Amino acid sequence: MELFHYPIDPKYGKKVAYFCMEFAIDQALKNYSGGLGFLAGSHLRSACELRQHTIGVGILWSYGYYDQSRHEDNTLKAEFRRKFYYFIKDTGVIVEVMINSKPVKVKAYFLPGYVFGTAPLILLTTDIFENDYLSQTITHRLYDANEETRIAQEIVLGIGGAKVLDALDATPQIYHMNEGHALPVAFELLRRFGDKEEVKKRLVFTTHTPEMAGNEEHDIHLLERMGFFAGMSAGEVQQRLDYHDPNFSLTVGALKLSKKANAVSKIHKEVSNKMWAHVKDRCEIISITNAQNMNYWADKQLLSWMQEHEDYQLVGRKKHLKRKLFEEVADQTGKLFDPEVCTLVWARRFAEYKRPKLLVRDIERFRQLVSDKERPIQIIWAGKPYPLDSNAVEMFNDLVLLSKEFANVAVLTGYELRLSKLLKQGSDLWLNTPRWGREASGTSGMSAGVNASINFSIDDGWIAEFAQDGQNAFVIPHADPSLRIDQIDAIDYERMMDKLQSQILPLYYDNPKGWITMAKNGMRDILHSFDSARMVDEYYTKLY
Repeated sequence: MELFHYPIDPKYGKKVAYFCMEFAIDQALKNYSGGLGFLAGSHLRSACELRQHTIGVGILWSYGYYDQSRHEDNTLKAEFRRKFYYFIKDTGVIVEVMINSKPVKVKAYFLPGYVFGTAPLILLTTDIFENDYLSQTITHRLYDANEETRIAQEIVLGIGGAKVLDALDATPQIYHMNEGHALPVAFELLRRFGDKEEVKKRLVFTTHTPEMAGNEEHDIHLLERMGFFAGMSAGEVQQRLDYHDPNFSLTVGALKLSKKANAVSKIHKEVSNKMWAHVKDRCEIISITNAQNMNYWADKQLLSWMQEHEDYQLVGRKKHLKRKLFEEVADQTGKLFDPEVCTLVWARRFAEYKRPKLLVRDIERFRQLVSDKERPIQIIWAGKPYPLDSNAVEMFNDLVLLSKEFANVAVLTGYELRLSKLLKQGSDLWLNTPRWGREASGTSGMSAGVNASINFSIDDGWIAEFAQDGQNAFVIPHADPSLRIDQIDAIDYERMMDKLQSQILPLYYDNPKGWITMAKNGMRDILHSFDSARMVDEYYTKLY
């Protein structure tokens, strides 16, 4: 079976398989939840553009992550609808993996690269009639809430993925685990080669989260029973890895079995090395800063007007893109936004540390901000909370209920690739408010910034490598991270609001030329350093 639709550049001839739980490639393929998927999608697009010998390996989620709609009162409703795709191909390959001492069939589908302009992507499913119903449900939902189902998904991705690549005669030289979910591939290789050093030659790892809670752990005996270790006993794994914690961390396992790992920004490299300093015999953690594929994300006309210094045309195009976004706002909320008004967007995964509600911390000050007639503002929130995270869902719903009070404040549902692109191209200001040190990279601001939306962000993740405050972005200097959380939030809030009211809105309304210059500086600097062509090249030169 011919996997590649392009000739391989000899510079990138090493055969790589890129394992990831989610890939955001096109609106039509609902196989992702958020930033990890957006990154993986950009990776495959740029791997295709550079003609790299890279194959994506993921899972075909029968119900995707979830469909975000609304209850009667407009609050969040999570719906699970079966997806059907007519553009993926049946490879005819079925392999067997052992899950919970029972054989489970894993079928491989193939997304040819020419369909969406990517490197080839293998998608695995257990949702076939050859399996019993319980086995079929393994690949129903991305990030299933049931612990055993999650472990089963990881076995399908890691062990199933390795076996499918062999069956397709596409055995790679390098297995790249994007996050720890695919870790069973390491134990499958250990089973085959019997030697840790042989595994290390073939395995690399990207760690994405500085959140301890985001680094998955399970009881080692549960992992053994489920088949996570490819038939090895817990005792044998502990011996071979010299890792004796009863709670087995996927990240620690990956750091011990890879030849090299990377964090996804320079700050994240420091945080990760500190965070995992206690791990004996771990591999080196370098930094390869995340990036986005700008051929996909950037509005081509905006870019050409920026490069040709046609400011008048650029402003006109930006207003057109704002109108396109505002059609969506009107359709969802019945509110008519004005393209002349400064529009701020907060849109990303709804997680507590990202502080979606920081802007409304002082509700009276918020009311004053949004009712200012002299320097008006329009505000949009969007993002998908994890459907079973009641706190995150509650934050989303609080904002929905609050937004009913104002004609110029909206909360949108359906935060997927299409809406994300509309928001990035149609916003003036892209707000990012994580608690410092807890945002590994935060790539959404890259694809916003390349569309003349100015980044307004805490100085964390990639922002610390890009931003020159007042030149190409507005930076919120972070509070001392050793303070109590409520103190950090209070300080960050004051600095954010002061900057918004005393610098940003005056610049937008009183010095439009200065605003455009700053937006163009951001576009240029992002194109120069944060296009994923740079990132995938660095994976070959620094990691593989």
